[in-house]
Amino acid sequence: MLGILLVVILALWLTFLYPLVRRKDAEAPRSARYDMQMKKLWSAAQTSMRDHKPLRAEKALLTILKFDEKNAAAYNRLGILYAKEQKFDEAIECFEIAQSLDNNPSSLHNVGLIYLETGAYEKAVMAFEQAIELENDVPARFIALAKARERLGQIKGAVDALESAYELDHSTNTLRQILAIHEATGDTEALADVTARIEAQIAENAMTKTHAKRSRTSTSTRRPTAKRSAQSGTRTRKQI
Repeated sequence: MLGILLVVILALWLTFLYPLVRRKDAEAPRSARYDMQMKKLWSAAQTSMRDHKPLRAEKALLTILKFDEKNAAAYNRLGILYAKEQKFDEAIECFEIAQSLDNNPSSLHNVGLIYLETGAYEKAVMAFEQAIELENDVPARFIALAKARERLGQIKGAVDALESAYELDHSTNTLRQILAIHEATGDTEALADVTARIEAQIAENAMTKTHAKRSRTSTSTRRPTAKRSAQSGTRTRKQI
């Protein structure tokens, strides 16, 4: 009776469990090959984009998406590729898919740039604002938003966006963009104010560079002195 029971257990194991074990063993090397192939495809895509070979890059990215249709990074990179080739409809579609898969501010920003390029300024504003809601510490997002608002004639909104960018980057270039808007509108009072701010920022930048240079010089001067003191102390100890 015990022998029959053992035979039955062995039969069940061979029928149901053994195939699962074999399948897992077979999947392990396949997974390793899959990872290696994906790395090769990513490398090919990046190299091709860097070398300005869009067809090869597109082929590699589409192959990645064939195996992994929910790869947001691949859709985002493909969108960038299409945007460079001015295939704006395809680029927008890729960025929107990437955004649906991964709530990423970069995808929204990229969509906004295409809307800005194609004259869909209201959509561009919406895209940039959504990107800022997700990531509000990137000056480039506010600068892009300012461009879209300026194209819509929203002068105050454009200036406000640039002021937000300036709070983050303290860049004279950002202030010059504000200055350009006031020059276009003929606001002399605002022109004088922004011009003074630019001069103050330039002076502050120069002072910062001077302090940094003095600090580097002081540090480099102290190091040899410390070394010489150590050497002198060594010689004194030897003499004693």
